[in-house]
Amino acid sequence: MGRKRAQSPPRQAAPTEDEGAGSSSQQPVEPPKEPTPPVRVIYCDVCSFPLEYCEFGSSFTRCKESLKESNEELYNKYYSDEALQSKIGTLSLEAQKKLEKDAAKKEAKAEAKADAALKKKLASQVTIKRIERTKRKHVTAIHGLEAFSIDLKKAAKQLAGRFATGASVTKNAQGLDEIVVQGDVSDEILEILEKGEGVLKGVPIDNVQVVEDKKKKTEG
Repeated sequence: MGRKRAQSPPRQAAPTEDEGAGSSSQQPVEPPKEPTPPVRVIYCDVCSFPLEYCEFGSSFTRCKESLKESNEELYNKYYSDEALQSKIGTLSLEAQKKLEKDAAKKEAKAEAKADAALKKKLASQVTIKRIERTKRKHVTAIHGLEAFSIDLKKAAKQLAGRFATGASVTKNAQGLDEIVVQGDVSDEILEILEKGEGVLKGVPIDNVQVVEDKKKKTEG
């Protein structure tokens, strides 16, 4: 009777380099980083720039006055003696005076331009013309609205919807834009301008005149 051979125990695989390193020491896990909070931007009530950029606008003096009245803490943050000194401390006295002079000159120029634009607007005239095409057919032309920053296309759309008729922007005989509305609606348009309805607002009623353009009769 033959002898049974003793079975040797199964050989275990040697640990790899990564497994050996993992068992001996583990890398520390970094804690998750806190999210960065959003930057809060505060805008100027006068020029609508961020407060840090008011000095580059054309209304710097009014910007400072407005901020001082509305939020003294922010005013001191940007315009206190300490804040200004830290900001322009590296500039010479001559350079500081030049900056102030240039800013004052820019503001004066911008104010003069705004005043001129306002005077021009107040002197502008809006004409509502009732034009006779035939004895039974009329159109109404409105000229001069663009001087009061009114979008003519939007105004024509508003009038077309209001009167359920055609209205479009065309060139008149002088090559200037005007709105032509089908039908005799001159009095109604005058009332709309007076009330400032929709986009047709901001026109002083004293600057509006209604005229009539009758068709010339042909001699027989």
